[in-house]
Amino acid sequence: MQRRLHSLVALVASALALASCSGVQPLMAPAGPEARTLAHLGWFVLITFCIVTVVMWGLIFWVAARRRGTLAEHEPWNAPNDKRWVAVGGFLIPAIILATIFVMTLRTLRAFPMGDAEMHMGEAAIVLTGHQWWWEVEYRLGATHEHVTTANEIHIPAGQPVDIELQTRDVIHSFWVPRLHGKVDLVPGITNRIRLQADDPGLFRGECAEYCGPQHAHMILLVQSDSPSDFDGWLAHQRQPAVAPASAEAERGQQVFMNSACELCHTVRGTSARGLVGPDLTHIGSRKGLAANAYPNTTAYLEAWVTHAQSLKPNAQMPNITAFTGEDLRALVTYLEGLQ
Repeated sequence: MQRRLHSLVALVASALALASCSGVQPLMAPAGPEARTLAHLGWFVLITFCIVTVVMWGLIFWVAARRRGTLAEHEPWNAPNDKRWVAVGGFLIPAIILATIFVMTLRTLRAFPMGDAEMHMGEAAIVLTGHQWWWEVEYRLGATHEHVTTANEIHIPAGQPVDIELQTRDVIHSFWVPRLHGKVDLVPGITNRIRLQADDPGLFRGECAEYCGPQHAHMILLVQSDSPSDFDGWLAHQRQPAVAPASAEAERGQQVFMNSACELCHTVRGTSARGLVGPDLTHIGSRKGLAANAYPNTTAYLEAWVTHAQSLKPNAQMPNITAFTGEDLRALVTYLEGLQ
């Protein structure tokens, strides 16, 4: 009964956390300076489009009401008044509008430090690597031995710019967190960089914005903006190796993990598991989602993901593992949930 209650509480908490950043992530409600720059351009283009649309429909109704009869009764196109309409309405006004939008777009592009020499001199704070279909996140803050790797969630300090290096291990992916930044591609053989900043603490949802295979829609990235002190505490905790099993069941679950295919694909720092095929699981129990945030991180979904991953996310690299007994599965899940 206590286990079921714990699972229910975890399900509700995880679902609320994911729901808080799921659904609509409005481009026009920026939460950082980069997104705000894009929103300014977007609002200008949208308002201009609306004005042009209203004017054009107004002219259409005016012509429909003023000119009656057949087309043969209309004045020729080269009549003096019509020449002025063609020159001004057909060429001059569209040229001014398009040129203005073009200049504003160039100014917006210059506002981003993607090609800034100063940005490329130092090492990026975070390296984000795209896989089919999940995100590998490496924090390169501090000395080399303090670097830490996690998956599918990026934590950043609120109010501070963070340089992120973008790369891919397979096909083209695209980084896109609508409320924080625009779309930037991850291209094989090419390293791109962006500068990400959130004004205030909060949770933001991102997506892969480039079709990358059957599970493209389920390649979700969460960005958690913490206060600087909370971020420092979170990073210090992530640098720690996996905690020792806290119960006999968790200890048995660790043995199940180490004696199965799990050890070959995943890393759990502080143990002999050093697999590099799948995400680092050192602190999987503290993450909000599973399967690149396609599902909340709960006991039920974790059990289903371990045993029937292909049912939840077909074509993913995670295979179905149905060889576990019921007791072994419960012990394994208990161990994984304890990796906080």
